[in-house]
Amino acid sequence: MLKKINWKAVLFVFTWLVCLAGLGVLMSFIDSKKSELKCSDVKVIIPGTSSFIDRKEVNRILDKHAGPLVGRFLYEINIHRIEKVLKENPYIRKARVYADMDGVVHIEIEQREPLLRVINYTNQNFYIDNDGFKIPASASYTPHVLVVNGFVMEHFSGRTDTLKTEMAKDLYRAALYIQSDSLWKEQIEQMYVNEQKEIELVPRVGNHKILLGNADSLDIRLRNLLIFYKKAIPSVGWDAYKTINIKYANQIICEKNMIDSNHNTAPVAEISPVDSLENITNNKKIKP
Repeated sequence: MLKKINWKAVLFVFTWLVCLAGLGVLMSFIDSKKSELKCSDVKVIIPGTSSFIDRKEVNRILDKHAGPLVGRFLYEINIHRIEKVLKENPYIRKARVYADMDGVVHIEIEQREPLLRVINYTNQNFYIDNDGFKIPASASYTPHVLVVNGFVMEHFSGRTDTLKTEMAKDLYRAALYIQSDSLWKEQIEQMYVNEQKEIELVPRVGNHKILLGNADSLDIRLRNLLIFYKKAIPSVGWDAYKTINIKYANQIICEKNMIDSNHNTAPVAEISPVDSLENITNNKKIKP
């Protein structure tokens, strides 16, 4: 009879029961210890370079919703409520609140990272963060990020929210791409939405605008623009063109930045879809 007993299984179950019992005793001890502990300090950690939220603002939130913490028993402090209130702040992406066995309450905050500043068609001013959420402008902090204005029809309710219009989503995608590329991050200083609901890029170097259109095939179109910059611009100069149109895949259309006596622009120069980039690469002259 005894030979039929699976002693390994019995030992496994027994070990687990002992561990669970030990864990229960440990948790009881911790709870008992915490019931005697008072909050000795509050440590706030806010990593990152953004400054939407600082220690002063965190203290204000704590005072308003939890009152003074130092000197109170830990069991009297509603950790979960503090965490919830912090997460309701539009500039806070994540918040973690916990207490250790020394009575120290730790508050770890991750701020939202602004990506794009938007001034819409009604002059509402707000930001789009790296996660694609709209967040309000701050009176105390103005981050140095890409700016877009013009005929932006995206409305802002004043609270953290997702993007609603296709144009806003395109602007977010374009800004995300520009931000991720060190060259374009330095070259592109602003975006503009024109009356035709097309995105225009405003460069730091060169007296021209870049007609992007939408945010499709960004990698291809901006790579083509880079080739154009490297191979064509040196021979004509940075101010030779009024508009560089990269709306179409593998095609760049340039409008010369020259005004005749009748104040009309010069003829448009078109680079054909197939030859253009090969010609540029081979240093062949592009006819204006």
